[in-house]
Amino acid sequence: MSSRSQKGRFIAFEGGEGAGKSTQAKLLSDALRGLGVSVDITREPGGTPGAEAIRDLLLNPPTDRKWRGWGARAEALLFAAARSDHVERRIRPALECGTWVICDRFVDSSRAYQGGAGGLGDESILSLHNFGSEGLRPDLTILLDVPADMLGKRLALRDGTGSDAIGGRDAAYHQKVASRFSVIAQSDKNRVVVIDGGRDPQDVHADVAKALNPMISEFIK
Repeated sequence: MSSRSQKGRFIAFEGGEGAGKSTQAKLLSDALRGLGVSVDITREPGGTPGAEAIRDLLLNPPTDRKWRGWGARAEALLFAAARSDHVERRIRPALECGTWVICDRFVDSSRAYQGGAGGLGDESILSLHNFGSEGLRPDLTILLDVPADMLGKRLALRDGTGSDAIGGRDAAYHQKVASRFSVIAQSDKNRVVVIDGGRDPQDVHADVAKALNPMISEFIK
């Protein structure tokens, strides 16, 4: 078994609304703990008290009829601020202690949502990330790819008639998000693994575990 002096590994799950990220993060954390690995499962935006407060501002913004919601730049800045606090106060300390961090979304979501669908571009998002979080990237990112029609059905079951401020945006917006995720995956194949998320959760988990096997074997040998 690895020693506590060995740094942990950082795994992020990405994908559109309803792709199954939370489910797969939980399945992976359970599997790793079964191997004796210390695991911290977290999410973005969120993960610390400060970041959770920002999450509420983003997903449940003020309802004043004269206010039209966060602009793209303000939204990107809020996500970057939440991530900065998350990285500084939770993710880096856990990794330094030898704990594996499994995160439901990380910077690639900002690249896809605010950078892609929001029109701000990749360079702007990465500049914010380089400043706020010192450019931290996951050791491995699992992108769960699910057809749009299946995502719609999953969201209807999950959210009913209510969605948060970002999840409730129109289909065209979410198609732009999916397209940008695809571009990110194609441009960084060494870090991003695309897995078909439209299947039974256990089948998806089996592929996630397969993608992680080399990393796990190296860590616990």
